[in-house]
Amino acid sequence: MTTPVADTYRVAGGRVLRPDMRVERADVLVDRSAGVVEAVGDPKELPAVESTLDAEDCLVLPGLVNAHTHVAMTLLRGYADDKPLDDWLREDIWPVEGALEPADVRAGARLGVLEMIRAGTTAFADMYFHVEQVADVVAEAGLRARLGHGVVTVGKDEAEARADFEESVAVARDLDGAADGRIRTAVMPHSLTTVGTEYLAEFVPQAREAGVPVHLHANETRDEVEPVVEEHDQRPLAYARDHGLLESDDFLAHGVHLDDAELDLLAETRTGVVHCPASNMKLASGMAPVQALLDRGVPVALGTDGAASNNDLSLFDELRDAAMLGKLAADDASAVPAGAAVRMATAGGADVLGLPGGRIEPGAAADLAVLDLDAAHLTPAHDLVSHLTYAATAADVRHTVCDGRVLMRDREVLTLDAAATKREARRRARDAVDRAEATGD
Repeated sequence: MTTPVADTYRVAGGRVLRPDMRVERADVLVDRSAGVVEAVGDPKELPAVESTLDAEDCLVLPGLVNAHTHVAMTLLRGYADDKPLDDWLREDIWPVEGALEPADVRAGARLGVLEMIRAGTTAFADMYFHVEQVADVVAEAGLRARLGHGVVTVGKDEAEARADFEESVAVARDLDGAADGRIRTAVMPHSLTTVGTEYLAEFVPQAREAGVPVHLHANETRDEVEPVVEEHDQRPLAYARDHGLLESDDFLAHGVHLDDAELDLLAETRTGVVHCPASNMKLASGMAPVQALLDRGVPVALGTDGAASNNDLSLFDELRDAAMLGKLAADDASAVPAGAAVRMATAGGADVLGLPGGRIEPGAAADLAVLDLDAAHLTPAHDLVSHLTYAATAADVRHTVCDGRVLMRDREVLTLDAAATKREARRRARDAVDRAEATGD
């Protein structure tokens, strides 16, 4: 009689998406204590185990990676819509964010993390404030994350601006490696138009000394490009490079308005770009040249941006949007094919963030999503990679696993109290808006 392998379990009975986008019938053997995939193969050839995670009639895929969001902005979902980015930020979003308390950020982050676990997301990058609150939620919920304090220096005096950047560096140093290594950090200046040159010159070297990457918004709208050109007589990414940015571990959000020289610069530096198609469409920011980025070998990931400009945190929606918008941007129906979109949401996201995961193979992090294929909109199954991109939804995810730990089983999130999370988020959102509107009056 074969002795079951200790502290392992099988994701059993399904089909598995391999790193080369092949789909094959196989079981996945997970070492729970190490948090890694031990083996992938024929069930008859794998060792006996004491427990299984049922994947019958399912596709097992790498956990999805949301490479740019502001997770606590779930509290502002639907609060202000259908406005240009600059007006939306200054008139609606920033006033309410100014009224947010640490407990509000915790409640919003918990709601966003609940939503992402339900959607098969196992890792994300987040730029916000009260980052310790977000980190606590990540630790509690069991996900991976790269976190940072977003810096804005415009509209602040020198002391306030310096304090903001100092906090970003301190957060990056203090939280890196938290949650048993599942949290990594970055220094996060908001953008090239909201952070002064003198502060980049002083604090980017401190990020390098701390050994963490830099993440920022770049070239999201024309209004983020033209001021840099007018003030510095340079395109934004040339300006960024001259001020110590665009190293290979760094990553940019959006990259919508890039010229050929900037595309070549990104390829040269191997700086990652996080494509946020839904947010870009909703705010009329434009169409990012994703196929041109891929053609040059630029690392590309997918992100939802915040729930206030999306309005959800589902990477399945971004997969479909990225593939379809990519075709429009390139004027080519073959651009950003399904397999490329799936890579951006899995291995591409993990690589851009410098986090484990994104692939199902021996030795890889056991970050998995199990997608139920028993739905009318996923029938027939001619091409499951196509279905992932064009047909699947967050509601199709049956199980979510991160670092070997089952976070959701049969659509029940095990690490968070869903009812309490939603109840607290509703209350916190209402109170924050009331405070902001009272201050505005």
